[in-house]
Amino acid sequence: MNYEKMINPVVRSVPPSGIRRFFDIASTMKDAISLGVGEPDFVTPYHIRDAAVNAIIDGETQYTPNRGLPELRREISWYLEHRFGTPYNPDTEIVVTVGASEAIDITLRALVAPGDEVLIPDPSYVSYSPSVLFAGGVPVPVRTREETGFQMEADAVRAAITSRTKCMILPYPNNPTGGIMDRRGLEALAEIVKEKEIMVISDEIYGELVYGGRQHESFAAVPGMWDYTITLNGFSKAFAMTGWRVGYACGPKEVMDMINKIHQYVIMCAPRMSQKAAIDALRTGREKDYEDIRRMRDSYDRRRRLLVEGFNQMGLHCFEPLGAFYVFPSIRTTGLSSEEFCEKLLQSKHIATVPGNAFGESGEGHIRCSYATGIDQLNQALEGIRAFLDTL
Repeated sequence: MNYEKMINPVVRSVPPSGIRRFFDIASTMKDAISLGVGEPDFVTPYHIRDAAVNAIIDGETQYTPNRGLPELRREISWYLEHRFGTPYNPDTEIVVTVGASEAIDITLRALVAPGDEVLIPDPSYVSYSPSVLFAGGVPVPVRTREETGFQMEADAVRAAITSRTKCMILPYPNNPTGGIMDRRGLEALAEIVKEKEIMVISDEIYGELVYGGRQHESFAAVPGMWDYTITLNGFSKAFAMTGWRVGYACGPKEVMDMINKIHQYVIMCAPRMSQKAAIDALRTGREKDYEDIRRMRDSYDRRRRLLVEGFNQMGLHCFEPLGAFYVFPSIRTTGLSSEEFCEKLLQSKHIATVPGNAFGESGEGHIRCSYATGIDQLNQALEGIRAFLDTL
């Protein structure tokens, strides 16, 4: 059988994830310290796990409605309106998905027709461009700059728009840079969105992880932008629920009906037990003023400051991230490419990081380090990187 002939050429042309490659190598090293994968090192809070166990004991193992349990959608609706000022009707404007990853995929498939262009900040999360390609679209990178906090700048967006532009992905707080969008930046983008009539896919999975006394600004909360926005979010990052695979997409009914149509054909529904756990995460969070999130965010903040200071002290200039749980230091002074730096560091010091070019061409000259790991390991990693630099 000629499998090359059988395989979709678009799928064949997309490289494997640049994040997973270094993590997989590190997993074969017993003493490796991984700063690669963006997964909280916290265990899901006990009360959330207990809710899932009770659901199983009570025999709640059936399918749920395609859009998700009504109780969960009501909790999501309350949470988004009161935390971020974005109201959604739980009956018609919310679809619960298998993680935010499914939400990205089916939202793009609902919006993008073959040949449509999608603007994506560069650098940004590795899945956006492949998902656009899988939907038949054309990813268009929009370079972001450290000088402006790695924000999507209105001038750059305007210059990238063509007659084929269908939508823009707005993933803030940003992975890998840790950049956030301020209100002025969002309002500048809003003018373009309204003028050009394009949709915005606002991936806000890190919305709870913003530091320095700042608050996350949701694009749908900008006056006039609710109608133009599909908001994506989930439980993986802020609630330490990566393996539970629960996310959601929210937006105007007309679009959500199409998103749900794809969802019901390819997925059916997110796991009931995970949805029951998500209900408890939001309900208990509301009752306890989100103390679990605050506790984890405070810990991330301490680690964030540790890494920023550590990299700057060793001569690797490090942008101060204001969101998510990544730092994105520059390694240009070493004379190595991002790939060379990460490979040599992993082989010589058993420290796994991710080359910046995995997130787009603009990421070259940087590495991404996740601080979703323990303080002791972060200190060991800094010592190892400092020793590695001494060998160059």
